[in-house]
Amino acid sequence: MKKLTKGDQTLDPIDRALIVALHQNARASIRALGRQVGLSAPGCSERLKRLEGSGVISGFSVELDAQALGFALQALVRVKPLTGKFQQVEQLLAQMAECVVCYKITGDDSFVCHLYIDSVAHLDLTLQKIAPLADTNTSIIKTVEKKLPAL
Repeated sequence: MKKLTKGDQTLDPIDRALIVALHQNARASIRALGRQVGLSAPGCSERLKRLEGSGVISGFSVELDAQALGFALQALVRVKPLTGKFQQVEQLLAQMAECVVCYKITGDDSFVCHLYIDSVAHLDLTLQKIAPLADTNTSIIKTVEKKLPAL
């Protein structure tokens, strides 16, 4: 079974090592990445361009620390819109400042939202905004572990 491929292109061990290195530090210089994976800076740059061009790497992003931003809690909220309220719920979640990531999903629920919140009271106020439009099921996040898929 091939893992992490784009079209007919299979990732070789250097591609995999480069992806892991970027996952650990997306701000690393081309020269540092090259040293880490055993390539020259131009060779590393070409690999990155190829991985971006083929769609394997779709962008570089900033990872935020909720606590450093002043948010004491994070929560995952499964949202099931009431009959006829799907579009209203979708718009509400898109506008909600507490919602940092929202997935539209299949199954019993329609959305899973990742919230950054100050307190349990803030969570309650946030959920009260959703309650007239949808049923929710909430889990407080205890820890976050960043993992890569099997390469």
